[in-house]
Order: sequence, then C-alpha cells, then structure tokens
Amino acid sequence: MKCRFCKNELKIIFADLGMSPLANSYVNQNESNLGELFFPLKTFVCEKCFLVQLGEFKSPKEIFKDYAYFSSFSKTWVKHAEEYVNSLVSRFHFDKKSLVIEIASNDGYLLQFFKEKSIPVLGIEPARNVAKNAIKKGIPTLTKFFGSKTAMELKKSGKKVDCIIANNVLPHTPELIDFIKGLNILIKPNGVIIIQFSAYLVPLIKNKQFDHIYHEHFSYFSLITIKKILEKFNLEIFDVEELSVHGGSLRIYIKKIEKNSKKSHSKKLEKLLKNEKQFGITKKETYENFQSQILEKKISIWKFFSSAKKARKKIACYGAPAKGNTLLNYCQIGTDFIDFTVDKNPAKQNKLLPGTHIPIFAPKKINKFKPDYVVILPWNLKDEIIEEMECIRKWGGKFVVLTPKVKIF
Repeated sequence: MKCRFCKNELKIIFADLGMSPLANSYVNQNESNLGELFFPLKTFVCEKCFLVQLGEFKSPKEIFKDYAYFSSFSKTWVKHAEEYVNSLVSRFHFDKKSLVIEIASNDGYLLQFFKEKSIPVLGIEPARNVAKNAIKKGIPTLTKFFGSKTAMELKKSGKKVDCIIANNVLPHTPELIDFIKGLNILIKPNGVIIIQFSAYLVPLIKNKQFDHIYHEHFSYFSLITIKKILEKFNLEIFDVEELSVHGGSLRIYIKKIEKNSKKSHSKKLEKLLKNEKQFGITKKETYENFQSQILEKKISIWKFFSSAKKARKKIACYGAPAKGNTLLNYCQIGTDFIDFTVDKNPAKQNKLLPGTHIPIFAPKKINKFKPDYVVILPWNLKDEIIEEMECIRKWGGKFVVLTPKVKIF
C-alpha cells in the first residue's frame, strides 16, 4: 500500500485495532441474529510525509449513505459553532454580499448562524437523511461528495465563494488530493478557507486517544504534514488555533499563495510548528511506540470493568458515538459488562451498537435502572453530560471516563 499523498510505500504500523465493524453502522434489533461485517482497522504512517492513514477502507458512499450522526444533538458543539460564526464574521467582515459554503454541513448546525445574520450560505452534505434536516431549517444544501468535479460545477454556475468551511471532514476524505484541488478551484483569489479537524495527532498520541481511529477517518494529521500537502496545491496556512473540542482539534486558516507576495504567518503558527518538532512528530519512534501504549490502556480499561462486575456493580453508558464503538470493540467490552447505553439522538435509539450489540435507549432509562456507574463514551462532552445527568448522585451513582485514562468521579 502507498501513501495517499506522496505515494511512498507504507511500512510502519501506527495502530492495529484488529477487526471492527463500521463505527456508525447501528444494528436494528430485529436483525441482531444476522451476520455483521467486520473490516481490518489498521493505520500506517508514511516515513516521508508523516501522514497517518487507514490501511483498508470501505467505500465512503456506503459509509455515508444513511448517516447516524447529527451535530445539533450536542449543546456544547452548537454553542461552539455559534461562537465560531461570530468570530469569523467579526474578523473577515462577511455580509449580505458574501457567500459562505460549508463542506459536510451536516444538519445545518453551523450555517444557521450565518443565515441569521442574512449572510448567503450553501451546504454540501452527502448523507441524504442528514441533509433533509438542514433543508427543513431553510439551509440550501447539495447532497453530493465534495471534490474537484463538484467545485468546477459550482464555479461554472457562477458561484463566487468568499469563505469555505470544512469542519471535521478532512479526515473523512479518502480522495484527499482531489478534495484539496477542489478547494483551490472554488475559493475566490482573496477568499479564506477554514479547515477544522479533530484527531489531531499530538493530543491523540499524547493521550492515547486510539478511539479516534475508525473506518470513517481515513487520515490523521499533524500541522507539519497538512501544511506540506496544502502548499503543493498553491495554498498556504496563515493562522492556526488549537481547540479543546473533541479532545484536541486544530483550526487552520488558509489562503491562495499569491505571486511575488511575501508569506505572512502568525506567531501562533510558527510556535505550533516548533512544538510539533519538539514533541517528535517527525520521528519514526513516536509512531512505532503507539501500539504498545494503547495495549496498556486496553488492559487498564479491562481491569476497571472486570473489578466492577466482580463487585456486582450495575454499569450503563451515556452516548453512542463512533469513538465509543471503536473502544468497546477493541477492548472486547460488551453486554457481559454493560447493560445498555443511552443517547439523545432518536436515529440511534432502540438500535444496537455495532459489534458489541449493546442496546441503545433514550436517556430517561438511566433514572429507571439506577446504575452504579455511568461510563461517558463521548468523553469530550463529559462536562455537558455530567451536568445533564447529575441526578445519578441521588442513588450514589458515579461517572466514569476511559480517556485519557480510567477515572471515576
């Protein structure tokens, strides 16, 4: 197998999580006895460009045709989106004459805030079931995958785009090069492209966040690597922000490289590039050691569930995120340990988690069952969830997070 960017032969394994089902392929209860497809979940790192990437992957058309993730169900994420829009409008002075396009716009969670300010918007979202929700909110949405072809179609139709936003979509893109070509085609000469992605390699490695790895994430980036890829296509990063969302994310601001113009970079960009080198992001050993580190973490997670079950503790989970499915399947934690999980998303309720077949209910199930432990699978939203489920304290219930390490509180 060759690198998705530089075509170098991939030899170094970053993380091998065995065989796993698609992380967002929830199982209907009446189909629980049917066979379920599992695929290798193995990532490699390129020794030349240090892009971490999935080895074998499923067709994105199959993964995203009926998607179960709706951004609007997280109050924390919607609030983050509103603050994000306010900061962009203030910084770049978007107005009624501007056009903002979001790629992988989901259910319109972000574009709705531009629309409220009367700024023209267009969403591009391949999952039809999710796009329908955006359209109901009055967000014009194309149900297509984004790439150079879609970009050229939009440009030929007369679209002059002042801002392209791509939140948590770059890692989901198997055709990475074609995607970036599309950005270059579509954006105006003086426009701005803003890419935000989770599974940022520095916190992922530092905090052993192996649960960020699943079949929908084809690539995992450092700032050094994404900078190198963008520059090949006449795009440069001029600013960057480190964010705490999703356990550590990057937001990068990009513009076209103009002829005969001096490169102007923010001090934050220079500092972060320097920090990555000091961390060892361009050293093979950093990646080669990750497998042994996540094995240690797997053992500690097993010890928690095993000791809790021996003590006859009742265990439920909160949330049914993709990251939780990776963790449970890799650690082989199923219905022997966990009675059920709950999720606010109706599209997931009354289904089973892929692989483990743990049942999913509405959050009110927690109050009836009164578990001793509530394991928070979307650990990046733990503050929001603890506030929402504070009622478990009435019967002595405790919360548990498994990342960056097992913690009971």
